Amino acid sequence: MSILKERESSRSPLIRPAEQSAHAGLPAPAAHTEAELDALVGLLTIPKARIETVTLGHSRDTASRAAAEAFAAAWTERGGTVLTAVSWPETAASWLRPAHRLTAELPDAWVMAAAPLGFAQLARRLRHSTDWDPARTYAFASLQDSRVPALAGDDVLDGLRGVTTDGGTWDVRHRWVTARPPAEVTS
Repeated sequence: MSILKERESSRSPLIRPAEQSAHAGLPAPAAHTEAELDALVGLLTIPKARIETVTLGHSRDTASRAAAEAFAAAWTERGGTVLTAVSWPETAASWLRPAHRLTAELPDAWVMAAAPLGFAQLARRLRHSTDWDPARTYAFASLQDSRVPALAGDDVLDGLRGVTTDGGTWDVRHRWVTARPPAEVTS
């Protein structure tokens, strides 16, 4: 391995202040909607998903905490298991502790209710230091913003899926966020 590659691999994955300011103005999480919660549970329970256990992560703001609590209640009511719930602050010197707590057990999926900047910081640490897989991660609408994968960095969030406030879905492919409207209900 070259010295440059060694230095790069050992560097902290923290988002530098200049990068953060380039993405200033990311909205704070809003209160979740019932359509959003229903769509998220629906994503996790599609046929062949085989998701029974989840690890729940959330920012410490009021909206994210409420969304996480609502999801945990809905998930356990369906018979699912929440292995653990991990919260993190919006700013931290290191994201290693919450990253390790989120990945300490091996869930079938991770569910995130978070503010964009804190989640981007955490996701970088998760990819850098753990076996976390964004393709097994589902999120509330607060992370749908296309600036989130750009802030997190190349392919850090590739495969992340989520729901919109009106019950639609979205996913991340590289740095692109693609949204789809809610499925039509037929009578």
